[in-house]
Amino acid sequence: HDQTTKTGRASMPYSLLGHLGQAYLWALGSLPYARPDEVALVLQDIDVITRSTESTSILSDAELIGQRKTRAMAEWAERRGFATSIQERRFAADFSRNSSEPCVALCGVDNADARRALNDVGFGLVVEAGLGRSHRDFHTMSLHTLPGSRPAADIWRSTVGGESVEKRPAYTRLVEEEALDRCGVTRLAGVAVGAPFVGAVAGALALSEILRLLHGAHLYQMIDVDLQSLDHRVVSLNPTDLRGLNPGFSTARPL
Repeated sequence: HDQTTKTGRASMPYSLLGHLGQAYLWALGSLPYARPDEVALVLQDIDVITRSTESTSILSDAELIGQRKTRAMAEWAERRGFATSIQERRFAADFSRNSSEPCVALCGVDNADARRALNDVGFGLVVEAGLGRSHRDFHTMSLHTLPGSRPAADIWRSTVGGESVEKRPAYTRLVEEEALDRCGVTRLAGVAVGAPFVGAVAGALALSEILRLLHGAHLYQMIDVDLQSLDHRVVSLNPTDLRGLNPGFSTARPL
């Protein structure tokens, strides 16, 4: 990097600030900002850090258990010089981005209902990631950039599924006892494992899409990756013309 290299700003709408949300923040904190105080982050979540958050999320440790995720992660970001604000409400279709807030969003929500609203809340660019949930596919990930050739509501269509094991009394009791958060319940119910390194890779890929935009390169509208078989990744280019989008940027410090 030299003085002219551009390093992106980002906001994080309802990222859950768990596995993926903290990976995004870790990736942002790893970029060589010359002036990190120029970077404005909006952190959105409604949950507290639990024992499962500690085991699956890259920026959580035992000392943070019981703290709200937004506030703990805002403190982490501010220690690195970033400017932060927090939103402690669910991300849904009635959410609306204020024109003074960052227009680029890093999204790591854990449900299709929230993903279907991503085109409708006012962001100029959304980078969304999802990870495999079971012990068989926890090392897989799928990333999308929006807007793309298909709207979010089309990518994540409503489906009528079977019984959700997360709602069974045994798992509900674990949540009530704060032994698990929603991400932890999903992994346990699906016989899954939580691996922070998978989120770290997804976070780096998500940030790379914003850096592509800032440097005038093409974006990928979809990236499917299995960390056990990187040579067989699947990608497709995003056909949307984003040249009119001004996401804001900060220069990088010289090496």
